[in-house]
Amino acid sequence: MKLARAIHLDESDRNVFFSPARTGEWCIAGGFEFSDWTQGDLVGKARQAFANGWLGLETFGRVTFVAVTPVEAGEFEMLADRLAQHFVDVYGAPDMGQARPAALEELNFMAELCSEHDANTLLTVQRELADEGVRESFRAIEPQAAELEQVAVHGSLDG
Repeated sequence: MKLARAIHLDESDRNVFFSPARTGEWCIAGGFEFSDWTQGDLVGKARQAFANGWLGLETFGRVTFVAVTPVEAGEFEMLADRLAQHFVDVYGAPDMGQARPAALEELNFMAELCSEHDANTLLTVQRELADEGVRESFRAIEPQAAELEQVAVHGSLDG
């Protein structure tokens, strides 16, 4: 099974999100956070999080890019518990028993999204408000194989 981890290609996420996700933390789309938003909510850094932020599952911060990565079954279960607890703590779910199915649904959606991509594929998310609610679309950026000449330093040891 595959999920995705936060990846930073530069420092921009530190500037555009209120709370940036930590590099390497597991992420999901996290569009549920915006389910009751209106156009009036889409300002500043909140707009950026809405428009293209993945949700980190440790910091619950946002990140622009995620990389597809294999996940162990035990880690997946731990993430389900962490997300369920977040639903209880932040969104008012009555208890873990009722929150866990929703957490598993979010994680399974992410696993399905990642399943069709090779490891190290970068994913982006784009959201917009529509009459029927939040509309999400996803884009994949396939990993590029680097030629040795792109990374090797050529020289001579003969001063």
